[in-house]
Amino acid sequence: MQRRRFMGAIGATIALPSITRAQSASTLRFVPQSDLAITDPHITTAYLTRHHGYMVYDTLYGIDGQFRPSPQMVEGHDVDNDGRLWRLRLRDGLRWHDGTPVLARDCVASINRWSKRDSFGGALMAITDELSAPDDRTIQFRLKRAFPFLPDALGKVGSPMCAMMPEHLALMDPFKPVPEIIGSGPFRFVADERVQGARNVYQRFDGYKARESGPQEWTAGPKMVHFDRVVWTTIPDQATAAAALQANEQDWLDHAIHDVLPLLRKSANLSVSVIETTGDLQMLRPNHAQAPFNNPAVRRAVLSAIDQRTFMQSVVGDNPADYEIPLGIFTPNTPMASVTGLDPLRTPRDPAMVRRALQDAGYGGERVVLMAPGDLSHLKQQGDVAADLLKKIGMNVDYVVTDFAAMLARRNNTGPVEAGGWSCFVTAWGGMDQLNPVSHTALRGNGNQPGAWAGSFVSPGMEDLRNRWFEAVDLAAQQQICAQMQALALDEVPYMPLGKFMFSTAIRKDITGLREGFPIFWNIRRG
Repeated sequence: MQRRRFMGAIGATIALPSITRAQSASTLRFVPQSDLAITDPHITTAYLTRHHGYMVYDTLYGIDGQFRPSPQMVEGHDVDNDGRLWRLRLRDGLRWHDGTPVLARDCVASINRWSKRDSFGGALMAITDELSAPDDRTIQFRLKRAFPFLPDALGKVGSPMCAMMPEHLALMDPFKPVPEIIGSGPFRFVADERVQGARNVYQRFDGYKARESGPQEWTAGPKMVHFDRVVWTTIPDQATAAAALQANEQDWLDHAIHDVLPLLRKSANLSVSVIETTGDLQMLRPNHAQAPFNNPAVRRAVLSAIDQRTFMQSVVGDNPADYEIPLGIFTPNTPMASVTGLDPLRTPRDPAMVRRALQDAGYGGERVVLMAPGDLSHLKQQGDVAADLLKKIGMNVDYVVTDFAAMLARRNNTGPVEAGGWSCFVTAWGGMDQLNPVSHTALRGNGNQPGAWAGSFVSPGMEDLRNRWFEAVDLAAQQQICAQMQALALDEVPYMPLGKFMFSTAIRKDITGLREGFPIFWNIRRG
């Protein structure tokens, strides 16, 4: 028996809703990159929902600056029976926003619901014989085999996050949003002040019990709230948003596009920085369940047409220091990244050759519905490049530009394009989500299973390599498997990588305590 214990028009004043003009040290005014379309953090990969989720909900573990799990809602855990029995002990005094105590059975139901939508959670539950709550503060896993990644799974910072919610909500259908937002996190969601497409409001939860110690990094450590209210105001136009920031009508602009950065950097009252240091990885995701992208030869032909430099320059300009190519499958400059198979992405593109390859593959002029969100400028710019490219190689392109929420809704349509379906879309993931096969949702080959990510990529070979990665004995073995996964991905083409760049955030200099990762609203203060 083994036992161990772990504790542990820039510048102009503009007309905005009156709530954004209120000058109060206890209100933080935030401009997100788009509207918060979905408020249930279990059912979507949208990062904005993740940001919202971490305000309202709490997690059993946090992740520190070295991507290591750290106890959050739990005070620690015991591991017995050669790693096959885990007992997680909740901290005392945790409460839901409705005043009721957080119980272990709430957490069991939450883990079960989240795992049906998340690839890491699915991997954990696949080797779980029993998940139970022996008492009100103990969460118990009985595993088929040792799984040292258990805290990493429950604390993952990528979407969907493993948010804890009351049992009566967590028992609801994981493929439908919960009807009310009740968490135990540092902020309450003020639903009656929400204006769809314009504003979301959060109130400090006075009943929140922060950890007493731990590293204050990313989602780990004590979450100390210094603002009574946080108001998210959606401003689709970046020039307008930047002007509001300069005019002291807003405090924080989430994603500042490249075009407005020079003016923002000149402002004596603003600080511009990169907080997501692993970068933003762009991709074109095809629909593997519908023609023409159900044909791997067609996918390979389109991949051979992708000029990553052109896509990156459409967003950040001509300076090579502002982007990184060639981009493979895993986050550049991290342990699982490799150069395996990337040589074809370094050579000049030949549209005429690609047209012939498409003809040889049997492309018959099927309508290709390409989706891009018009309210996310970096994705819209890459959508423009993709539309032009697909037309140049002879595809019959129907370019659909909508807001991000509408694109997400259409993405859920699994039917053919004639019935409102889609063929491909541009999107992006933070580098933290593609560090390894565990959280790399877009690489999963389980597209024929419920809860799989949009695009229906099915690959027994990719799933086998992923399972082998979990069992790898050391870093070298893991890296070898990841190189094999990249080689397979460049052949089966789950998606077309478009390049990596860094997003900047802009915030007023009198706001201190900003940390690396993604927008986090605790441990920051005014003054």
